[in-house]
Amino acid sequence: MSKPMRAKVVCREVKVFEGSENVTFRPVCKQDGPYPADGLDENNTFAKYSPSGEFSLLIANPALLGVYKPGQAFYVDFTPTTL
Repeated sequence: MSKPMRAKVVCREVKVFEGSENVTFRPVCKQDGPYPADGLDENNTFAKYSPSGEFSLLIANPALLGVYKPGQAFYVDFTPTTL
């Protein structure tokens, strides 16, 4: 079985449909100027090991509509399970 993994992602886009939203997430990168010389920036650390990717979720739960906004960052934990 694979090991757990934590990713740090940012919401890039929310497309609103009738009764649902398609929310797209991508790995973080530094947005506000250059990385520090010592490289000690959390987004830099995550981007080093997960430099690219994307996933989308179609959300139809009424309690979650409007919750996710572009620019918000999230930790996403991938924990192995069985089907």
